[in-house]
Amino acid sequence: MDIEVDEFVPDIDILKNQPGYVPIEVNFKDRPNIVGIVKGTGAGRDLLLNGHVDTITAEPINAWDMNPFSGKILNDKIYGRGSSDMKSGVAAMTMAVKVLKELNIGLKGSIILEYVVDEEYSGYGTLACLAKGYTASAGICCETSDLCIQPACIGRLWFYIDVFGKTSSISNKWESISAIEKGMKIVEAINDLEQIRLRDLTHSLYPDNRGALPCMVCVFKSGNFPSAIPERARLEGSMGTMPYEKKEDVKKQLKSQINLCVKADPWMREHPPKVSFRPTGGYGAEIPIDSPIVKVLAKAFKKVNNKSAAINGRLGGSDTKYLINFGNIPTVIFGPGNTNQMHSINEYVEVENVICAVKTIALAIYEWCK
Repeated sequence: MDIEVDEFVPDIDILKNQPGYVPIEVNFKDRPNIVGIVKGTGAGRDLLLNGHVDTITAEPINAWDMNPFSGKILNDKIYGRGSSDMKSGVAAMTMAVKVLKELNIGLKGSIILEYVVDEEYSGYGTLACLAKGYTASAGICCETSDLCIQPACIGRLWFYIDVFGKTSSISNKWESISAIEKGMKIVEAINDLEQIRLRDLTHSLYPDNRGALPCMVCVFKSGNFPSAIPERARLEGSMGTMPYEKKEDVKKQLKSQINLCVKADPWMREHPPKVSFRPTGGYGAEIPIDSPIVKVLAKAFKKVNNKSAAINGRLGGSDTKYLINFGNIPTVIFGPGNTNQMHSINEYVEVENVICAVKTIALAIYEWCK
């Protein structure tokens, strides 16, 4: 496509000096970012297009109806791991630029295409682009959005709770304390916290806040033998956070809820659970719905589809949390992928969604950078 290309591997030593960085175990060996730069002809507005190239695992592969890396097209759907989340997004932003170049449309503003690694865990691929100085007056993140325009994304806070009991043989179980039974009390307390947050937290882009604020234990590990009382349980889960919430405040709320449960239990008062969190994630991001880039994207969508786009909040995290919160780049989410297909077995994206996204993004680029 005759585009200037910058290929680089994120450097942890550089990232350490960036706002938003927290120490984690991550290896970027042989995992480069790719940035394409299309330089404008004058003093127009620059636009950043962002997408991630990593996916979650395709396992269990035998659960798929087809090879998850085949890209098989069936009934106008493209199947495969990453088809929705988000190979279709990076394909759409690439093809949008290709269309404009093939039409020989000169733009005053520059276009920056970011293909980043490690969004699924750290988001440090995007942070590394910010560290290298890649910025623009606005951005479009082509994450899964079901062709909705999304000025906001939630955060996702992962938590870990170690619960302690007292072991014994099952033949004298009255001398023991089951970590499973104590852990179940913690599970119920966290379920109650979800109901509290659903009642208390609102946002105009999330009129049904149930999808934005899930809060539950999803992993419960305990015990090592059928006839031995387990002395330890490991609970792992996550909770959604509103774009305006501060991560530390959410952590305090979770700990406070657990403490209420602990205080009501004589054993746990003396042997309190240990609560910890994944260092990354936990906060969302948003820009005003009347931001110029939102208006330009909405205008482009209407021209392509002869109808207005739905404007809502993304029910998942996104690298916009770095672009908005630390890069000061007003970024909106728009992509062809289906949010309910991300991370799923037999993941797919509709071909028509991809075509629509290409047209819409191309028009938005033209309007923004002309």
